[in-house]
Amino acid sequence: MNLNIQVKEASPREDALIAEHFYQMWLDNEVTANSIEPDWLNITLQFIEEARQKLFYKAFVAEIDNQIIGSTSCQIFAGLYPHILKAEYRKYGYIWGVYVEPDYRGQGIAKKLTSTAVEYLKSLGCTRVILHASPPGKPVYSSLGFSQTNEMRLDLI
Repeated sequence: MNLNIQVKEASPREDALIAEHFYQMWLDNEVTANSIEPDWLNITLQFIEEARQKLFYKAFVAEIDNQIIGSTSCQIFAGLYPHILKAEYRKYGYIWGVYVEPDYRGQGIAKKLTSTAVEYLKSLGCTRVILHASPPGKPVYSSLGFSQTNEMRLDLI
């Protein structure tokens, strides 16, 4: 199937759809709905607004025939620890919420969305791009040059 996929920068009027995709992404990754805050929409919209103001947030959407079928978000990574590294070594970008509607998966759409976000973060002077991949997403990101890192996790519940 040869689809005419257009990837473009999202506008703020598409924030609610991006939030919906983010919510659905968690459900698709086997997180139960009762594990998600009931006010997830407002929480996500507030996060997007603050990230837009402080962290150069942008979102991108994939469209087919003027219908949005996927999205991703990206921003400057704010960090998890004190910034003792020089700026040129720690200007990281973060990609989150890569989502494609189930009927359109496996057609390179997530790859196009991610590549677009990477190019935006590169334009900001980012020195590294970080994302957290779901198991089905790992091949997509590996094909774009992402490598697995030494991040480790311990689940306590």
